[in-house]
Amino acid sequence: MPQRNALLGSLSDKIRTDLHLELVPFELKTILSEPSQPIDAAYFPVSGVLSMVNEPTPGEIVEVATVGREGFTGLPLLLGSDTMPSRVLVQIPGEGFRTSKADFRAVIEANDEFRALLMRYTLALMSQIAQSTSCNRLHEVQERCARWLLQTHDRVDEDSFPLTQEFLAQMLGVHRPTVTVAAGMLQKAGLIDYSRGNITVRDRAALERASCPCYRFITQEYDRLVGRSWSLQRGAAGAQ
Repeated sequence: MPQRNALLGSLSDKIRTDLHLELVPFELKTILSEPSQPIDAAYFPVSGVLSMVNEPTPGEIVEVATVGREGFTGLPLLLGSDTMPSRVLVQIPGEGFRTSKADFRAVIEANDEFRALLMRYTLALMSQIAQSTSCNRLHEVQERCARWLLQTHDRVDEDSFPLTQEFLAQMLGVHRPTVTVAAGMLQKAGLIDYSRGNITVRDRAALERASCPCYRFITQEYDRLVGRSWSLQRGAAGAQ
């Protein structure tokens, strides 16, 4: 089971044992860490999607990055801190493995190779954050919506996943009517089905063509820094 996470899958059985991994459910909108509050664990998703968000003003949520089975949350524990400015919450339900702060730090201090892998993943995540920031400033909502759906599709086992228009609007930093129009255009073109809080990807290749170049860049950076894992094979065509 831990091997379903790309980072845990690269480890020896001994290192995974030393992490004392605990399988935990990720229920929708569950908050795993709060801004400026001590982080007591690192999480390695094996299904579902986690979202890192900021709240510049009360009630105004802006997504910073998403994390799935290609990565982990708890970067401050790797970088020598115990807190971070972003909230981490469950965006798409699933499950993952939890390791305590003490076990996580003991393992990375004792294993240079694992620590180096996590540092490279951190660079990949920073690239995602930087690219997403540029994307939100420069690209049309429909392109951004396609990119976001592709990144989510990469991290789930099915072509369908739960997603409300309200949540998608928050993640894209736009008003709900804007998302309704963008998703409606993708649906009319036959790329997705969107009804009753559920998204179904109908034409993956066409969705990649509808996305801005940011999806390809983010995927290529992950490949360069961490290496392609089976968890991202859905996006192989767009990363060529």
